Amino acid sequence: MGRITASKKQLKGDPRHNSMLAGKFINCLMLDGKKTVAQKVFYDALAEIARRGETEGEEPIEVFEAALENIKPYIEVRSKRVGGASYQVPMQVNRARQQSLAIRWLLEAVRSKKGRPMHLKLADEIMAGYKKEGVAYTKRENTHRMADANKAFAHFAW
Repeated sequence: MGRITASKKQLKGDPRHNSMLAGKFINCLMLDGKKTVAQKVFYDALAEIARRGETEGEEPIEVFEAALENIKPYIEVRSKRVGGASYQVPMQVNRARQQSLAIRWLLEAVRSKKGRPMHLKLADEIMAGYKKEGVAYTKRENTHRMADANKAFAHFAW
């Protein structure tokens, strides 16, 4: 009796671009099991990016991938207890966690904005990530800054 798990074996690429990253993003965007609604929001956002024409002839899916690449954190702080005290220890982030954090931060940034259709907010945040600005990119910068500030505790990362 096999269980359905959230593993890479189960993940399928999105129907239009056959991109595994886009498929994962659509699954994370989806609420209440409404995948077609999530796909429509995602593809409308990509269409909006293409319509704006700010990307010098790049495909919208490439803009999306570049935006996520810009948002990915490379180092983060983790709490570590040493001798009764807790320290914020900077540690490298593995690839799977980088991707999940980038997707999570992008969706948090989009969902925190109110008053506009979801696909427009998503298009705005993807473009902001592509240009290395916006809420999700700021979250990454703050994470890196905090890790840099706690470099003195790096020797606890064993």
